[in-house]
Amino acid sequence: MEIIISEDALNWFQQEMETVNGETVRFFVRYGGSSKLQPGFSLGVTKDEPLEATVQTTHDGVLFFIEQSDVWYFDGHNLLVSVNDELNELAYDYEKAGN
Repeated sequence: MEIIISEDALNWFQQEMETVNGETVRFFVRYGGSSKLQPGFSLGVTKDEPLEATVQTTHDGVLFFIEQSDVWYFDGHNLLVSVNDELNELAYDYEKAGN
């Protein structure tokens, strides 16, 4: 499983969340909302320190990660992070890992 972040999403993180070198950003599962993978759950994002980061990637010195406790949500899929230009917010898509 991988976290794949587009260039426009990296810019979004820098502008909207004011991420800088050395910070850490967590993708986490929350109850409610809608998802292509898990009905009744959705994905959130916050600045947070890793405890048991199982999946991670680093861009421009910022660590993006998913905790072990949230891996079930992805059901063997990679997380693709981009930006919905119309709404100027993050957009999440998923592809089966290994494809």
